[in-house]
Amino acid sequence: MNQLKLLDSIEIEAYPKVGADNLPVDLMVYDLDSKKVTPFEIREGKPFDDGALGTYVYGMSWTPDGKELLYHSTNRKQDIMELRAADPATGKSRTVVREEWLASFTKNTPEMQVLKDAKRFIWASERSGFNNYYLYDFSGKLINTITNHAFEVARIVKVDEKETMLYYMARSSDNHMKMQLHKVKLDGTKDVRLTNPAFDHSVTLSPDNKFFVDVAQTHDTAPFTNLIDAKGKVVAELVKSDLSKFEELGLKKVEVFTFTSVDGVTQLHGMIHYPSTFDPSKNYPVILSNYGGPATNAFRETFTLPDAITEYGFIVLNIDGRNVGGRGKRLLDQLYGNLGKVEMDDFAAGVKSLYNRAYIDKTRVGVYGTSYGGTTAATLLLRYPDVFQVAVANSAVTDWRNYDNVYTERFMNLLENNLKGYEASSLMPMAKNLQGELLIFFGTADNNVHPANSLQLIDALQKAGKSIEVQLAPDGGHTALNRERMMEFFIKHLVMRD
Repeated sequence: MNQLKLLDSIEIEAYPKVGADNLPVDLMVYDLDSKKVTPFEIREGKPFDDGALGTYVYGMSWTPDGKELLYHSTNRKQDIMELRAADPATGKSRTVVREEWLASFTKNTPEMQVLKDAKRFIWASERSGFNNYYLYDFSGKLINTITNHAFEVARIVKVDEKETMLYYMARSSDNHMKMQLHKVKLDGTKDVRLTNPAFDHSVTLSPDNKFFVDVAQTHDTAPFTNLIDAKGKVVAELVKSDLSKFEELGLKKVEVFTFTSVDGVTQLHGMIHYPSTFDPSKNYPVILSNYGGPATNAFRETFTLPDAITEYGFIVLNIDGRNVGGRGKRLLDQLYGNLGKVEMDDFAAGVKSLYNRAYIDKTRVGVYGTSYGGTTAATLLLRYPDVFQVAVANSAVTDWRNYDNVYTERFMNLLENNLKGYEASSLMPMAKNLQGELLIFFGTADNNVHPANSLQLIDALQKAGKSIEVQLAPDGGHTALNRERMMEFFIKHLVMRD
């Protein structure tokens, strides 16, 4: 054995957890001629109950004329964010744009595009409850609202300043995952959708903006490419996907289904992946594959190949809850402070909504995931033993007090404001509820979700007298069990259990 492999090493990394003090951050400018260092005033402004702005400082850039430094400043709770401009000669800062969303959190770095006149910029904001575009100047004056939709704008495609026209993508179709190209005058007039709302689109505008190449698709429609003019008319069909191999292999297209959230109102989406040998007269074990974190999407409208796991003889599900991104702030507000409850309730509801399908075996349901997905897997097995019988939890956060404060406090509030929420999401008190089969996997050198998370849950399960399986990756980081070993576990407990 190589002698070096016998020696231990220590990795040191700053990792302030929930409630811990952050190291203060200073921002300074260095004058190359005078060699003078001038500190910027980054913690000025009205203090709030959870501390003044300036807790987090990031996103530095210079104004187009080079006279001021732009930066973003956020308070500890992350419900107030400012774009600031600082004078390098004096260090004085001023607020250009201020964003507040006191019900939960603000976006850290909103989309921003400076116009060629170097005096104005387009700014994306969720202040209306939906992401929209606004026109500002660098004095901080709001010139006008550009879009005012009850759906989300997604990204700026192009700005034609000569024609004062903004081209942008938005979630303006029958569902939030079908992106559409719009154009609108910078004064907010003449907003027009240019793409077919039946599909999801990705586009490339011509240099003169008279045409665009459009790649259109849905979850079950393979991509096809057209040339489209500035009025949205198809000029030429360029190419279609060849599905002959897909069909030759007998692969099944993924199905999208909808169900009602536990809140009784919100319509949510899921996806069903079928094996190539699928027979609706037979009974299939089911595996939920989910990440589940805030503002993420399991359902999508890009053409989706069936999950390879299906070829083991399983039906695979992906399900969105009220954690879903792209549907506005107010939906995510329900998740705020309730990680491990709201979204998990919906994932379980999504599975139960399929019970009326004869080929779904509700007595053989597994779940797996990594990182937040590992938390999802373990939580669902412990909270919903009537729905899930087997789980593989990779690199899971088992108590949000174990995780870093920037991410966690953003979605869970400060510990002193939401101790009840933190305690409710901890998996250790739930260990006594374990009825199914659980495999816990983690890397011993995981510097993201520390091994302490898995170890604490293992300890709690042992003290509760529960039998589990544990696999680990020696010196492994933030990782997951290999798929073959994972499927061995699922097959053993969902297929061969009898």
